[in-house]
Amino acid sequence: MALSPSHGCRNSAAALLLSLISIFALSADAFARRDANDFMSRLSAKNQRIFQAYLKARTFHDAEKDAFWAKVEKKRSIRRKKKRRGSVLRASDYVDAYPPKYDGPKLPKSLAKAWSKYLKAGEAKKPKKKRTELPGIPDYLRAAKKHYGFVPERIPEREFKRRYAREALRLGLNSDQVVRVYALETSGLGTADMQAGIHPIKRTGRPISSALGYAQLLAANSVNELQKHGRTFLSRLQTLAQDPNISAKRRSTLKNKIAALKRMIARVNRVPRRWSKHRAFARTGPGMGIHPINIDGDIGPWLQVIKLKGVHDIARRAGRGDISPTELELMNLAGPGTGLEMMTSVGLGMSTVNFFSRRGYERNTIVRGRTSRELLVKLSQRMDVNVRNSGAKEFYQVFEEAARERRAAR
Repeated sequence: MALSPSHGCRNSAAALLLSLISIFALSADAFARRDANDFMSRLSAKNQRIFQAYLKARTFHDAEKDAFWAKVEKKRSIRRKKKRRGSVLRASDYVDAYPPKYDGPKLPKSLAKAWSKYLKAGEAKKPKKKRTELPGIPDYLRAAKKHYGFVPERIPEREFKRRYAREALRLGLNSDQVVRVYALETSGLGTADMQAGIHPIKRTGRPISSALGYAQLLAANSVNELQKHGRTFLSRLQTLAQDPNISAKRRSTLKNKIAALKRMIARVNRVPRRWSKHRAFARTGPGMGIHPINIDGDIGPWLQVIKLKGVHDIARRAGRGDISPTELELMNLAGPGTGLEMMTSVGLGMSTVNFFSRRGYERNTIVRGRTSRELLVKLSQRMDVNVRNSGAKEFYQVFEEAARERRAAR
């Protein structure tokens, strides 16, 4: 049931909407003078009236949608302040609605086609902007070699999964928590070097983010986790290198890896311990050079599992020790703090607009038009489908083998 806003809130929202409409109306007039006048001069009087009505309706709709998101951001800001004070969040602290849908007049097909053709012709005359490509695996690998002399050790996919499973079991995570998250993040097909936007099998597509590996860690996550756990990773590599039973080649590989990791740790420790600084550093050459540790056969499983365990520990400290794989993925998707807020008794019934940025909401089909509770159901359904894929099936098999090894060792 929709919440009934106070009279003051209604007046405030109306004023904001009118203000935005005024701004957009002026923009629409300028647009009409520049482009639409020429287009309309080619139309019949009837089509001119249709076209003008359409432009006016779209202008008001865009203003209404902007006003809606302004209200969402205002509520979000209020909740942040309340959380900092330790105050209880109530239903009135959320927007219990979804972005308005356009229900105004539509252009007839022939007119819409003519308008689209006109706009495309105008775009073709403008100087083309060079598309900015996001860094891909080759870029990250080059940065790692250039800045740290690091080349990740690539191992067979099944062995990577085995080491991942052993690490997860060691830290108290179970197969469902790991594999179902993997299934959702990578469609149950992901490889150790899978980057978001690139099909893991066909290798087609282009990067849409820096998200990498089974847990789809961002480059900033790699910086953050190395800053927190780098010394532990280094100690574990040193222990492996001291094993008298390994080959000379393996020992040499580990020594090179240790030297590179020391350089990385020294560099990330100069970055302030703030997420904004980690994100900024991850976009630099030295920051990009950290990210390939996800691919390395030794460090990658440790890094990604400890990130997942960190999310699990946040849930446990918040009193959710029995967190399900779906809830774990929600915290992974929305961020740990936001995910926990979404799972509160109040948050579960609220629209997902409250928990994602406008851009994140509009580009993520699984999020749009749902409450937090409905999103959890959808995530679980998606996992149910993806765990049937080959990579997820193999991961479950590897977990069973690792669990048997663990029981036998005891």
